[in-house]
Amino acid sequence: MADEVILLDFWPSPFGVRARIALREKGVEFEYREENLRDKSPLLLQMNPVYKKIPVLIHNGKPVCESMNVVQYIDEVWSDKNPILPSDPYQRAQARFWVDFVDTKLFEPADKIWQTKGEEQETAKKEYIEALKTLESELGDKPYFGGDTFGFVDIAMTGYYSWFEASEKLANFSIEPECPTLMASAKRCLQRESVVKSLHDSEKILAFAYKIRKIYCV
Repeated sequence: MADEVILLDFWPSPFGVRARIALREKGVEFEYREENLRDKSPLLLQMNPVYKKIPVLIHNGKPVCESMNVVQYIDEVWSDKNPILPSDPYQRAQARFWVDFVDTKLFEPADKIWQTKGEEQETAKKEYIEALKTLESELGDKPYFGGDTFGFVDIAMTGYYSWFEASEKLANFSIEPECPTLMASAKRCLQRESVVKSLHDSEKILAFAYKIRKIYCV
């Protein structure tokens, strides 16, 4: 009996895209269901009653929530193709550490870039760049955070990579001069087939970003 795989998601989400990429890296067929986050579906509220957020992976009727938890689940269930996490326990621990860093140190300043202006936005940009520089240092001269292999940390970062251009245009700054090695890896990630199939056009993301700015009246 074939697996039933449903993904509850929202197209511009940098977190939802992680699940899409992981599923496509594994070649898993899935049903995509777009959520209206202003009017959440009964299914989303039923499947994620704690946080009521996307993405939610529903595998044979059972929900898995939180984006990188979903990615790890996908890696473990469909383990016969394209491993996402390294097999070595130490390397796995390191990958989880850097994913935690990504979502702890990048999310807040990234969010403030959209929601603020003036001095507060300038501070957010500096914090964002400093976090990216730390990640670039960890990347070193490797093509991916996973070494020669696109992996767990790369998937986490690709959600942010997909918003780089919109962030730069809205907040009038440039990432590449500050983090050229990281940007080279970002471009490499954004060219992967699984990523191309999972992301929307950058102009569509930019238009959505301007709508966010209007909502926050900044």
